[in-house]
Amino acid sequence: MSSPPAIRDELAALYLAHRRKLLHTATRILGCRDLADDVVQDTYLKLLEGPPPRDVREPVAYLFQTVRHLSIDYHRRRALESRLFAGQEDGQYAVSASLAEDAAVSHQALTLAADALQNMSARTRRAFELHRFEGCTQRDVARELGVSATLVNFMIRDADVALSSCREYLLP
Repeated sequence: MSSPPAIRDELAALYLAHRRKLLHTATRILGCRDLADDVVQDTYLKLLEGPPPRDVREPVAYLFQTVRHLSIDYHRRRALESRLFAGQEDGQYAVSASLAEDAAVSHQALTLAADALQNMSARTRRAFELHRFEGCTQRDVARELGVSATLVNFMIRDADVALSSCREYLLP
């Protein structure tokens, strides 16, 4: 793909051409066409308003990956909200003690994770973020950082080890 405005224009055109399939993908994940429609619309807004993506070799795959990630994020957020606010529909407006405890434990785990990320070298942290948060392949991370894919593998492994202490708080 070429310049950022051209990338956006191409992605917008592909979005319109594949909208029905994108909607189907989101519906399969969320189980609700209305919610899926919201996620697909959010994808379009992200394309238009967000920073232009770099190095997109497969623009259609990029669109579908974006819809999948946003759908999964939306599903997780709704599940958390339903757990936190389950009693509100029954007239109970207080969060239960176990949910408050879960929230405190999650906050502690996030604090530990943030500390672990801060203590990593900038390059290891960037490799981890690109791979885990942005969905880049290890080869893409290696290209971006100017290192070998093997080194990227080790950096991601080191980051996983550093973050392993947080997992005990996150897993039931």
